[in-house]
Amino acid sequence: MTLPVLPEESFQRVLCVVAHPDDMEYGTSAAIARWTARGIEVGYLLLTRGEAGMPNPPEETARLRVAEQQAACEAVGVKHLTVLEHPDGVLVYGLDLRRDICREIRRFKPDVVLGGSFDIETPFGFDQADHRAVGLATLDALRDAGNRWVFPEQIDEEDLEPHSVRWFIIPKAAGSGATHGVEVTGEPLRRGVASLEAHAAYLAALPNHPAPKDFIPILAAMNGKAMGVKHAVLFRAHDLQAPPELPTEADLA
Repeated sequence: MTLPVLPEESFQRVLCVVAHPDDMEYGTSAAIARWTARGIEVGYLLLTRGEAGMPNPPEETARLRVAEQQAACEAVGVKHLTVLEHPDGVLVYGLDLRRDICREIRRFKPDVVLGGSFDIETPFGFDQADHRAVGLATLDALRDAGNRWVFPEQIDEEDLEPHSVRWFIIPKAAGSGATHGVEVTGEPLRRGVASLEAHAAYLAALPNHPAPKDFIPILAAMNGKAMGVKHAVLFRAHDLQAPPELPTEADLA
């Protein structure tokens, strides 16, 4: 079965929530490049500065990685970048993460939130602990943001308003539960590759890391087969405002 396209014609604002600089750039940013080119406003929320990701002193690494993330954002047209200072490598799921993600949802008012997976295993091995913590906290913050009585100080003291998100989407590889896709053939893919290339110092510190141009197009081509296009980014998409699918008498037959 060919996967359908995401209903991006209804997207106006997309908030992407990840743990580290570079998390968006391993393929997903090609979809971001397509969306910003179509006038969709995209914001990134990074929960850490990635200071534990290189052998340099943490503060030096943090400054370097945030600067590289800013360049990566420019490559795909992202103008809204918020970087928080939770400790890299030891994120713990809990109220602190939920509160900060909820605040950004209420501030940015997206109709789509792009979050990370909270699965332990991925097609590429066990996922990193920070990714899982942020993925689960993002899922819960979606509900928090729409509830006036959760983190009420943001409403009473920070002049924010409750905000209900329509779509929650999670990047997926081909064959791992994707429900929709975005074609990124051509310029979006080129810009997506450039966004990972912007993390040059970080990639240079990773032993034997392949060049982005050598593997990002291959991943996008594998995803493209699921959509019947040359290159794609795939997502598992949840319409949070759709009525629940209740069982019918036909299900009993």
